Amino acid sequence: MTSLRSYALVTGAYWGFTITDGALRMLVLLHFYRLGYDAVSIAFLFLFYEFFGIVTNLFGGWIASRSGVKVTLFGGLILQIVSLLMLAALNPRWSTLISVVYVMSAQALSGIAKDLTKMSSKSAIKVIVPENADGALFKWVARLTGSKNALKGFGFFVGGWLLAALGFRGALIGMAAALGLVLLGTAASLSGDLGRSKKKVKFTSLLSKSREINWLSAARLFLFAARDVWFVVGLPVFLSQLGWSSYAVGAFLALWVIGYGFIQATVPEILRLAGGRNGIDGTAARHWASVLVLVPLGLIGALWFGADRATALMIGLAIFAVVFAINSAVHSYLVLMYTDADSVAVNVGFYYMANAGGRLLGTLLSGMIFQLAGFGGCLWGSVTLVAAAALLSFKLPRGHAISIGALPAGSGGE
Repeated sequence: MTSLRSYALVTGAYWGFTITDGALRMLVLLHFYRLGYDAVSIAFLFLFYEFFGIVTNLFGGWIASRSGVKVTLFGGLILQIVSLLMLAALNPRWSTLISVVYVMSAQALSGIAKDLTKMSSKSAIKVIVPENADGALFKWVARLTGSKNALKGFGFFVGGWLLAALGFRGALIGMAAALGLVLLGTAASLSGDLGRSKKKVKFTSLLSKSREINWLSAARLFLFAARDVWFVVGLPVFLSQLGWSSYAVGAFLALWVIGYGFIQATVPEILRLAGGRNGIDGTAARHWASVLVLVPLGLIGALWFGADRATALMIGLAIFAVVFAINSAVHSYLVLMYTDADSVAVNVGFYYMANAGGRLLGTLLSGMIFQLAGFGGCLWGSVTLVAAAALLSFKLPRGHAISIGALPAGSGGE
């Protein structure tokens, strides 16, 4: 019961953080686009955010294994508050170069903060779920990941709304104050050493992983690069070029991520209906990655044959949300199946280091490809990267499967 209460507190703090994380991304993107920054410059604003996520996941898992997730959770919340206040102090009279470097530095802190809190919450799942309760583990993973993405999408909406209502500086200060309350409430209630390893974790274990985790992490890198190569910079700028207002772009992206989050929370139910007797293992990972390749290809074809761009995007994004959510949930389940409770923080940290690497690659390519080849080029980049993820998934074993039909009823999100 103590572990369950601790997990609830960690998850609640993670949810609060996630809203500010989504809002901050939308604030920075829309604010600097309105200031006249091009797609490549905007992409560079997020590079340190993604790069330091890679470093954080590598070392954060080791720290959490030695000290417990409470330390990494509080560290993440504090760093996010500092990042928000740094950005609020941005001086509009600074040159473009100084402003970009300053924002990248603040975003570096935010990237560290985000991955510390995410790793804390996802590591805690493996600790509280009983051994061999595979159906329950998959259900908890799907619900947590789905709720996180839904709240991040809500954060996009909050960011667009706060920018319109309070301006850039006022929105940042307000979010810092709200997150400070979350930190104080969690610090006053959370105790114990949830997630701390029972044995001393050697520093050399950071890069010494099982074959399954190595291949899964590689596939994860390309999977998330395939999403962000068109979603991070290309899509919002493309929508702006279609005449959408900043508020409309923020609201649309928010609704997409919220919908994606709800889909992700119901993945166990979707797989039960779509998978028949198949199990959730390496075969499922490569099957759904292969299906995902068809989505950007279909969107490319629709645009090529003259379909209405807005309509094609709505349909393509809806299909992409469903198939990508299944891919992500299967991956998130498999990494926990491929590890044990005592080394979960280190292994999850390594896995999400690859996740952050994929976002970094996708973010950089999103700005560069859009600048050179437009939105269509971003879609072709997505096709290539998803194909790489599918090929790497062929290295995953067929073992560690759970029967979809055995998943508990009602395992989707509420």
